[in-house]
Parts: sequence; C-alpha cells; structure tokens
Amino acid sequence: MRFLALVLCGLFLVACTEVEQAVDQTARKGAKGVVTEVLATRFPQVPKELITPFTDCIIDNSTADEVQEYVKAAVRGVDDGTVAAVRSALSRPETVSCVGGTVQVVL
Repeated sequence: MRFLALVLCGLFLVACTEVEQAVDQTARKGAKGVVTEVLATRFPQVPKELITPFTDCIIDNSTADEVQEYVKAAVRGVDDGTVAAVRSALSRPETVSCVGGTVQVVL
C-alpha cells in the first residue's frame, strides 16, 4: 500500500512539473510582444534589426516574476514596473552574454 502511494505521488509530481513548464513556456511566448514594445519605445539605443534577438535573450533570462510582470503589462499596458523588469533581466550577465553573441552573429 505504501509503495503504491509513493508511486502515485511520484507520478503526480512529474505531471505537475510538466504542466508548470508548459505554463511557463506559454507565458514567455505571450510576453515577447511586451518586451519588444519596451525595447522599441524605451530603449532607442537598440537597433531595430536587433530588437527580436534582444527580446529572445531577455525572455530566456527573465525570472518567473519578471515574466508575470510582462504578461500583466500585455493587459494593462507598459509602465515603469515593466521597464524595470526588462532592465533587470537585461543587466544579468547571462543576458549580456546572450546579447553579445547575437550581435556578433548578426554583424
């Protein structure tokens, strides 16, 4: 009986992880438009041809809380909190490295 309960708990945890990952990926896809808008309107130093690669790097390196901020902004509009979340993600070493690699590939 205990073995069966442990197996069922294990299966439940695996299913929860898969659902959580699917939700996270869906949210990140939905957030791309917001990050693109923020880069285009609030970061004029980013060349237009690099906005999409920058967006991808920012989304890939954003925390769950930042992604949640982007998704909220898709409904209520971009505000200073949204810009701060993008700036925070953009300042991470992983994002800087991603952006740097992208710029070299494009050039």
